[in-house]
Amino acid sequence: MYFLTGWPRRLLCPLRSEEEPFHIQPSAQRFYFAVLSETQLSVWFSRPSVLIVSYIESSKAAAQFGFYQKAEWKPDDSMIAVATAKGYILLFDVLGGGDDKYLYEPVYPKGSPRVKVTPGYKEEQCAPALSLEMKKPVDLEAPITSLQSLQEDLLVCTADGYLHVLHWDGLGSNGRKAICLTTIPFSLDLQSARGGPSLDLEGVYIRCMEYCVTLDGYAVVLSDGRLGFITPLNNTITADLMESVTSPCSKQLQGVWAADVTDGTCVAVNNKYRLMAFGCASGSVLVYMIDTATGSMQLSHKLELTPKHYPDIYNKTGPVKLICWSPDYSVVMVTWECGGLSLWSVFGAHLICTLGEDFAYRSDGTKKDPIKICSMCWGAEGYHLWVLPIKQERKRQEEPQEEVEVEVEMEMVEPPQSSQQAGILQFQFIKSALTVNPCTSNQEQVLLHGEDRLYLTCGDPSQVQGTSDAHTHVHPCDGSPMHPAPKPESSLSQGLSTLLGHKHWHVVQIHSTYLESNWPIRFAAIDTAGQCMAVAGRRGFAHYSLFTRKWKLFGNITQEQNMTVTGGLAWWKDFVVVACYNHIDHQEQLRLYQRSSNLDNAFASVTKLHSDTLLLNVFRDMVILFRADCSICLYSIERRNDGPNPSASVELLQEVSMSRYIPHPALVVSVTLTSVRTETGITLKAPQQACMAESIMLNLAGQLIMLQRDRSGPQVRDKETPANNKKLLPFCPPVVLAQCVENVWTTCRSNRKKRYLLDALWLSCGEAGMKVWLPLFPRDHRKPHSFLSRRIMLPFHINIYPLAVLFEDALVLGATNETVLYDGLQGSAEPLEALFPYCTVERTSQIYLHHILRQLLVRNLGEHALMLAQSCASLPYFPHVMELMVHVVLEEEATSREPIPDPLLPTVAKFITEFPLFLQTIVHCARKTEYALWNYLFAAVGNPKDLFEECLIAQDLDTAASYLIILQNMEVPAVSRQHATLLFNTALEKGKWDLCRHMIRFLKAIGSGEMETPPPTPTTQEPSSTEIFRNRSISLSQSADCITPGKFNLQKTFSMPTGPSVKGRDVECPENMYIDMMLWRHARHLLEQVRLRDLGCFSAQLGFELIGWLCRERNRVAHVDDFVSALKRLHKDFLWPFPVIPVGSLSSPLKNGQCRTVLSTRLLKSQSADSLLNSDMDTAPLQADPTNHTWLDGLGQGAKDMDTASSAHSNQHSPQTHDAFLSLLTNKVEEYSIGSATDLTETSSVVDGDWTMVDENSSTLSLSQAELEHISMELANKGPHKSQVQLRYLLHVFMEAGCLEWCVVIGLILRDANVIKQVISFLDSPEVPQETVQNVRSGLLAVDTWVSTDCLGYKPFLNLIQPQLQQLMDSVSEQVLPEAFQPTSQSSKLGGSEGLGGAAAPRPEDSRGAAAPLGLSLPSLEPAGGFPRPPSEDCPPEQTEEQGDEEGAYDCTLS
Repeated sequence: MYFLTGWPRRLLCPLRSEEEPFHIQPSAQRFYFAVLSETQLSVWFSRPSVLIVSYIESSKAAAQFGFYQKAEWKPDDSMIAVATAKGYILLFDVLGGGDDKYLYEPVYPKGSPRVKVTPGYKEEQCAPALSLEMKKPVDLEAPITSLQSLQEDLLVCTADGYLHVLHWDGLGSNGRKAICLTTIPFSLDLQSARGGPSLDLEGVYIRCMEYCVTLDGYAVVLSDGRLGFITPLNNTITADLMESVTSPCSKQLQGVWAADVTDGTCVAVNNKYRLMAFGCASGSVLVYMIDTATGSMQLSHKLELTPKHYPDIYNKTGPVKLICWSPDYSVVMVTWECGGLSLWSVFGAHLICTLGEDFAYRSDGTKKDPIKICSMCWGAEGYHLWVLPIKQERKRQEEPQEEVEVEVEMEMVEPPQSSQQAGILQFQFIKSALTVNPCTSNQEQVLLHGEDRLYLTCGDPSQVQGTSDAHTHVHPCDGSPMHPAPKPESSLSQGLSTLLGHKHWHVVQIHSTYLESNWPIRFAAIDTAGQCMAVAGRRGFAHYSLFTRKWKLFGNITQEQNMTVTGGLAWWKDFVVVACYNHIDHQEQLRLYQRSSNLDNAFASVTKLHSDTLLLNVFRDMVILFRADCSICLYSIERRNDGPNPSASVELLQEVSMSRYIPHPALVVSVTLTSVRTETGITLKAPQQACMAESIMLNLAGQLIMLQRDRSGPQVRDKETPANNKKLLPFCPPVVLAQCVENVWTTCRSNRKKRYLLDALWLSCGEAGMKVWLPLFPRDHRKPHSFLSRRIMLPFHINIYPLAVLFEDALVLGATNETVLYDGLQGSAEPLEALFPYCTVERTSQIYLHHILRQLLVRNLGEHALMLAQSCASLPYFPHVMELMVHVVLEEEATSREPIPDPLLPTVAKFITEFPLFLQTIVHCARKTEYALWNYLFAAVGNPKDLFEECLIAQDLDTAASYLIILQNMEVPAVSRQHATLLFNTALEKGKWDLCRHMIRFLKAIGSGEMETPPPTPTTQEPSSTEIFRNRSISLSQSADCITPGKFNLQKTFSMPTGPSVKGRDVECPENMYIDMMLWRHARHLLEQVRLRDLGCFSAQLGFELIGWLCRERNRVAHVDDFVSALKRLHKDFLWPFPVIPVGSLSSPLKNGQCRTVLSTRLLKSQSADSLLNSDMDTAPLQADPTNHTWLDGLGQGAKDMDTASSAHSNQHSPQTHDAFLSLLTNKVEEYSIGSATDLTETSSVVDGDWTMVDENSSTLSLSQAELEHISMELANKGPHKSQVQLRYLLHVFMEAGCLEWCVVIGLILRDANVIKQVISFLDSPEVPQETVQNVRSGLLAVDTWVSTDCLGYKPFLNLIQPQLQQLMDSVSEQVLPEAFQPTSQSSKLGGSEGLGGAAAPRPEDSRGAAAPLGLSLPSLEPAGGFPRPPSEDCPPEQTEEQGDEEGAYDCTLS
């Protein structure tokens, strides 16, 4: 509603004086302020905020009259009455100056267009020169307690119990009357008044009094603290009443008093809402209304600080000192004896208080003294609050005078020490446009206005227009899209991204030319699309477009100055609709101005009105006006495009008189046309009627009144009536829908999917929160039950003050005050900037759907709740809504002290099961709730074990993992281990590696009973096998020729750590064995199903020791049963194309297996190691020496994620590649690389055909035509580069583990003759079981058969390896007896890399044995087998340690 902004301004009085001002009183229009000190009356102007004139009493007169105490203005600003301490009323005439009527003249630069203006234009801009003249004083012979100005009279209360009525003009004896308080009968209500005073009023006088126009009576606080209301019995207007007072014992006045209140201190009345706010000594404010039936005073609500938000101060504020309603009566400001300011909305929503947070505490936590206030009042239109601080407060803070912010240019002379300048504080506010212009042309955007700027919530204009782009055309004049006529079914919702995209406001500065002559801004409106704004000040209006970023003002100043907007502004399509008063013709008019035309009356459509317009609103193509004679007029608007400029024609449709229902026209807060009906959609046969103006909503002083169209009479079908004389249906008598209503939101859009939200009526009700009047649609066109209401009013609380409602998005938008501390200027005397925080206004929003669903469930309307929730299920925060609903109900019921007879939680749980996010909602809610409430929650929603199993069935593994945490807390460890095992197995199967790693840690934690103890240090200094693996590289292009079959040792790759290395490890720990068993089982499962790619991912992601495990399984599951199907499966898994035959012949230059120097060593290195290593490494390994080729030559620390690394990663080839080879050819992982001969020079790593032995000294590339053709053919037969790297890696692993059958299969798919040659040479070794030899032989025969029939592309390769195959066939016939084989030679490349065999220590958290400390793998130490590693295979020890510190350093991953 109202929000503080910036720092308060300090206005310094230019006159030096010992006296402090203590009272400030605004004039009726709040352009002038009378400021009193003890012997001085000053008049200040509002804009600029300057002192105009001061009247200083002579010391002789001051001695006679006493010091000044209170002041009051005559309603026309022509006189001021001042009450003095000795019972005198001093009357001052306020006179305009002579010829020089202005204190200040505006000075414009030469040539400025603003010089040539009409006479009288300058008047508004400058402070007028006034003078004060004292008239004859009136002596009332008793201390004066209260002054109240009426139209022609001044009402004065004195301490002797009298009310004096003085005429402003006639001050003779005939102008004065007095009424004694004791003669006024007081009772609890007007019905029980039977004459004779019912209260003992002897010695009691009126301490404070205020007149309420709309109640026609006086709210009074008596000296004994009682509260009362005095009203004339026969409803005569006050002036007549006072005329008829002839004798002191007149019985014309009647009083009612409020029961049980005896500590009243002050009062302020709200004329618009007919409320009386009484301050009490207890610190709370009681707001009363008058019951129209009995005339008694009824408590409406209380304004008080709550202990929840203000625990330190809520009961220490002292008595209420002052209460001030804002000029538009929408908010009230309260201050207490102890100081501070607090702002509430009219029905008690708390907006801001300066007794807490940054207002009350410095940034170091010390408490500030609250500012104590002796007087305050609101400025024009409520943009400023003028505050007089109390004297000792001010002395302390007034010493440094450097930070003076005054809008006046005056020479400030240093004050002499004896006297000092008085100061007035001006707090600045911005307020919602709804306070004075409750117009509904756009209810989905927040529009605030300060005195010189507009704030609106808006995103990018392109987003805003996005919803109606289909029918938007650009107008030639200003380049902005015209507003299309909204189709009833097309949604104009602005979209969440626009309205919630950011926290910032779009701030639009109001045009200074318009502001100078027409301050203050009274009305502001924004159009439906949120792109155009209009403002109206004292005269005329102006509008602004966000498209062009320009203001449009009247070209003719006279036209602007001759109209005053009275009833407000609204937008209709691209027209501004204005209800205004024409000063030349002296009549009210309704005008429509086209946005794109010049702002001129020539382009306006003008309709004369018969009575003053108070309110205006637009609904579809209708305008509704509320007039001062309490009647409502409906007009239709139609766009006309016949002339050169588009115009609009306005036609009167209907007049409805409301005078019998509305006691005073000023009480109507807002008037709205809606399509809302009580029997929505049920009796409506015709669909178009759903969008028609069905009812009028009238906010009458907080009572929401609805007038529906009367459809009870004979209904005429549209076809039968001619179009021109359609008679509109009359309205039924009004019905009261709700009390205490501050704002109403409704929309004219319709949407079948969200009709619950769009047909609803949204109300903001102050401290009672919000209410929604929700339609209840019958389901499937069933006949509704006659006993069920068609609509239901549901209240709900929200934490923000609502300013706009997003109907489809189920959101409320608002704003809130935020503060920023500025403690830079600490010192003995704090300046304002340190005393007050800097205030800003932030956008806020809140979801409310969970409140409504809950309310429907409480009322057993679950079916409607379900339909409403289903219509909103697509909202991005719908899961959050569900969580909130469960959470709120759970907190309330589980923490309740008394048993709940009818708990709601089971109903809510059943309701949520209707939605797919049920499982995750429950678990998220549980994890955000304390453990003590879990039993209550799961008693309602079901056993967490069952919910866990449902998650597994639904394959929602992440949610299942959350349930596991709950099971761990609620069940014994055995149960959680059992469920964790289930989840672990499922996660392995689904390849959810992150989850698998968490599950390994979780399973270990259950077993050990503690989370993550650091692993013990191993006793030996044997380097862990993974560590060796990490710091070495695999040269995938290694030739087989340097490995002689006689030295092949299969036993050397041991399967489990033996000897001393076992000590100190927790390998025997049952948890680790249990986890190992599951991992082994999964690996076996993958190998059985020939899922090699998955096996590689599994090994790399979980640090599984593939080689050690394969060694153990070499003769069991690591067999290949069917070579052909295995080959086919690999082709499919690795996206590897089947080879094709060259068009020419099946012969190839390399088919005889001759060694050729094809490429240089460097290219080989780049192919094998660098493209592999540079894929996604953590640390770049040292480049191995090209002369020393070992099996582990190229592999450093691998990539982290084999699945997800894309070929873009493997594209970063290493800096050591040969200059001529620029980049990889293949960028797409999933596409086969089919290249040509020309690609050869562009690729460093794709060209790796049949690698043959390379001569190290060869550095030139000499390729014949035939060889080029062959290589290009090979390129066409190759799969993605990533797959190739993976296959080479797997080949290396199987070779290390001695799984020769798999080596054959991978050698076949890679078509690498060396691999086949190598394997067949190994088969001669006596260590190889005969079964394996037979298997390889039969497998190759099966492949040969398959190739001959189904896949001729393999034929050239089989021809190439014909000698080896022949050798194999021969060797099978000779049975060689196995003999003992001793590992004697250190040059065996397979033996030398023995650490890869089995006992790799995985990551500490993976728990199959703890890791050896990384720093121990020094080059001087020998591995357990006694084979020193070649020097080139190691990183330096320092690098080893660095790598070990990184999490994930154990991952061996290849992308």
